[in-house]
Amino acid sequence: MMDATFPLTAGLIASVLHVIAGPDHLAAVAPFAIESKRKAWKIGLFWGIGHLLGMIAIGLLFSIFKEIIPVDEISKYSEQLVGFVLLGIGCWALYRIFKKRKKHKHLHLHTEHNPVLHTHEHQHAHDSSHHHVHSDKLKQNNFASFSIGILHGLAGISHFLLFLPVLGFETQTDSIAYIIGFAAGILVAMITFAFVIGKVSSMAKNGYSDMFFNGIRMAGGLFAIIIGVYWIFST
Repeated sequence: MMDATFPLTAGLIASVLHVIAGPDHLAAVAPFAIESKRKAWKIGLFWGIGHLLGMIAIGLLFSIFKEIIPVDEISKYSEQLVGFVLLGIGCWALYRIFKKRKKHKHLHLHTEHNPVLHTHEHQHAHDSSHHHVHSDKLKQNNFASFSIGILHGLAGISHFLLFLPVLGFETQTDSIAYIIGFAAGILVAMITFAFVIGKVSSMAKNGYSDMFFNGIRMAGGLFAIIIGVYWIFST
């Protein structure tokens, strides 16, 4: 008799390896996570949800309309589109580094727990107010990450093959456990990756090391560009 936890664990491991082994996944999320810093985990969450929806969509298309809709062609063009999207993300990341903006810095002393002195950068505006949190920008990044996750899910019939183990389980309960584990693994893997990237970026930014922070941003942008070019010319 199969161990009750085996399908769940198998799905979890399969999805984690799927996320980590895909440099295009990491390249798409990294630039957004770097810019979002402390809210970076949300970037991973929205990408994971979008990725699952995309995989489910391509799986349903393949299963139901295999003889009518050229699913393999849809997948092929989706892969090429992913390459162009990654190229755009990389260029966007580099543009933000070299974009010339008028800024000034203020020193702030926080004394709620341990005294911390740090700086905040602000753009000059026509009014006298400053906003430390740009919620609209964060929402845009979350939506972009979600959309790219869907596109990644649609790109590649190989995603559908990851669900084939479901057919080999004896009971429906085991099949559902595998799917739950698979979904959880994708979310956990990408949320963790985005959180770590955001944490490092936040520490670099608040530690007065602008050169190190910009170096991280540039590495993320170049990574996305390189993977994007590879996807464009390899599909």
